[in-house]
Amino acid sequence: MEALLNRGIKQIIDEHAEVGPILEAYGIGCVPCSVGTCLLKDIVDIHGLTAVQEQELMTKIAKEVYPDRDIVIPLREDTAPAQGGELTYSPPIKKLVDEHAWIKRLLAQIPAVIEKLDLSSESDRRLVRDMLDFIRNYADRFHHAKEEDILFKYFDENLDILQVMFTDHESGRAHVRAIAEAVETQDRAVVCEHLTAYRELLTEHIKKEDEILYPWMDKELSDSQIGQMFSAFADVDVAFGDGPAKHIAFIETLEAASS
Repeated sequence: MEALLNRGIKQIIDEHAEVGPILEAYGIGCVPCSVGTCLLKDIVDIHGLTAVQEQELMTKIAKEVYPDRDIVIPLREDTAPAQGGELTYSPPIKKLVDEHAWIKRLLAQIPAVIEKLDLSSESDRRLVRDMLDFIRNYADRFHHAKEEDILFKYFDENLDILQVMFTDHESGRAHVRAIAEAVETQDRAVVCEHLTAYRELLTEHIKKEDEILYPWMDKELSDSQIGQMFSAFADVDVAFGDGPAKHIAFIETLEAASS
């Protein structure tokens, strides 16, 4: 069983396809992951399953991988909260979750924007540019910079879960560049394609961070590190001045226009 725990999850899924749905049943979405180099043991640890859930999950995987063996998975001491319970965060991590809420409100507006989008109209082109301004300056330079330049520095940045986050950030930036270029050429199809792709990417990205990565990080960080991070985040807030407030006002205006 130790050998199985130390195997890459993508390799396991490639050899035993039914392991994918087993993981998904426990809220572990490894199948569509763009990196996929995580070890099985790391996935179980990061997702914070309860002892009973971990035992059930590993028993099902063991039966799939070793159908001719009778493997007994011991019940470990339970230290994780039950899935489905309300998540709590340290103050600096809560700041990031609150920032996610504004990004999700932008994502929620994308389908309505796409439905009515007319790039021959200067006002519609300006709307898309304003959305890109929010993404570039609030979601990326303000929010993602806190993650990449502060939070992630407390961990080994070669960790597979962090490499997934970095890859998502870069993919989002690529979508933004494609949208910006297509707006100028008034290529509606490309704009809609990449707005939709960005929405899908960030929706899953935020879910992974809020429900998996952040709770795991909070568990690993010391009280001193959390205090340092809170202070560093406050410095970022001061450095950006009233910029974030203006971006939030844009979201509120966008929502009001669509209501």
